[in-house]
Amino acid sequence: MAHGTMPDTVRGTVLDRTAPQPRVAAGPRLEVLDGLRFLAAMAVLAYHFTTMDRIWQRPAVDVVPAQTFAYGWLGVYLFFLISGFVICMSSWDRGVGSFLLSRAVRLYPAYWLSVLVVAAGLAVFPGLPWRPTTLDVLVNLTMFQDAVGVPQLADVYWSLWAELRFYLLFSLLVWWGLSYRRVVACCALWLGAAAVAQAFLPVGGAVHGAVQLVLMTDYAPLFTAGIGCYLMFRFGPTVASWAIVAVSFVLALPAVIHRNQLESKAGEIIPNGPVIVLLAVWFLLIVAVGLGWLSWVRGRWLVVGGALTYPLYLLHLDLGGALLYLFQWHVPPPLLVPVVAGLMILIAWLVHRYVERPLAPQLKHALRWMGTRARGQVTR
Repeated sequence: MAHGTMPDTVRGTVLDRTAPQPRVAAGPRLEVLDGLRFLAAMAVLAYHFTTMDRIWQRPAVDVVPAQTFAYGWLGVYLFFLISGFVICMSSWDRGVGSFLLSRAVRLYPAYWLSVLVVAAGLAVFPGLPWRPTTLDVLVNLTMFQDAVGVPQLADVYWSLWAELRFYLLFSLLVWWGLSYRRVVACCALWLGAAAVAQAFLPVGGAVHGAVQLVLMTDYAPLFTAGIGCYLMFRFGPTVASWAIVAVSFVLALPAVIHRNQLESKAGEIIPNGPVIVLLAVWFLLIVAVGLGWLSWVRGRWLVVGGALTYPLYLLHLDLGGALLYLFQWHVPPPLLVPVVAGLMILIAWLVHRYVERPLAPQLKHALRWMGTRARGQVTR
C-alpha cells in the first residue's frame, strides 16, 4: 500500500472496532460557512471603524459614542475556527502538493494587490510615522515578513502569519495521510503541547518565542476546535471529537481574556464576561455546523459574501480607514461609517472579480509548471 493511503480502520485491531466510518463525502460546500466568514469580516470591520483612535486621529469614542462593536476583534477568532474546519474538509483525500497549491492560489492574488495598495498609501499619505523601503515591500509580498523580522505593512497581516503556520503544520498531516485516528491523535498532541507550554514555559526569551512560533499556543485551540467540528460533520459526533472541542474551548480562554485586556485603552476596564460568552457563541455555531444543524442555511448571497471576505479583510483597515480620516470633517460620522463600509464591500467585489478570479488559474498554472520543472531537475 502506498504511503499516505492507509484506510481509517485497520482490520483485526481495537481501532478497527472504534474508528467511525465516514457518513458524508469529503468536501460538500457548506454555504453557511461562507455566511459566517462574512459575519466575521464585518465584525472586524465594525470594530476597526468605530473604536480605533488611530483611524480618526482622536478618541474614537468622541466620534462614535456608542461603542457597540467593542468586541468585534473576536471576529478573527471565528475566522480561525472556520479555517480549522474548512482546511480539514478541503484537504481530505488530497496530496500535500495539491493542498499547498490550493492555499497559495487562494491567498496570494488579493494579498499582492493589498501590499501594493498599502505601500502606495504609506508612500504618499502625509503624517505617517514611517515609509516602507523597497525591501520591506518585496519581503511583505512573500507573506513571510514576520519570519525574518521585517515590519508588516498592514496590521491585519498578523492573522495571515498565524494561518500560514497552521497550513504548514497541517501539511505535515496531509503528507502523512489523513484519517480519523491520525487527525484525532494530532489534535490531542497539539493541544497537549500547547497546554504544557501555557502552564510551564516562562514568558519571554528565545525558548518561549520558538515554542510560540511553532505551536501557536494562543490560536492552536481555535484551529483544533474547527478540526474537531469537521470530524463531527464527516464521521458523526464521537467522544473524541467532543473532547477536542471541549478542551480547545477551555485552552482558548486564557489567551482570549489576555487579548481582551490588551484591547482596552489606558484607564479603561473591559469586562471579560462578554468575551467569554461571544467566544462560546462562536464555538457553538461551528459545532452546529459540524452536527449538520445549519445545513439548511443556503443561498447564493452567502457564497458571494464568502468570496468577498478575504479582500474585504485585507483592505478595509488601511484603505477604508484612510477614507474615514479624510472625510470625517465633511460627512457626519454616523453616516460616513456605513457609507465607507458599503464602499469597501464594493471594492472587495471588484478585487474578487477582476483580480482573484483572473489571476488564480494563471498562478496555479505557473506554480504547477515550476513544480514540474523542479521535479524534472531532481530526476536528471
